[in-house]
Amino acid sequence: MNALTGDRVFRVHWVLGTDRLRAVCHCSAEREFEDPVELWAWLLDHPNGHTS
Repeated sequence: MNALTGDRVFRVHWVLGTDRLRAVCHCSAEREFEDPVELWAWLLDHPNGHTS
């Protein structure tokens, strides 16, 4: 099994039973969003606004 690692690996998870998405940054910061555009803006704006 290959594990994706590195300083540009992002993960997006659908929160089961909701319309929300959970973003996980390579720095381990996490945040939930309803809007995928806001999700990607937050992920790509590292490190601004990244608090767990």
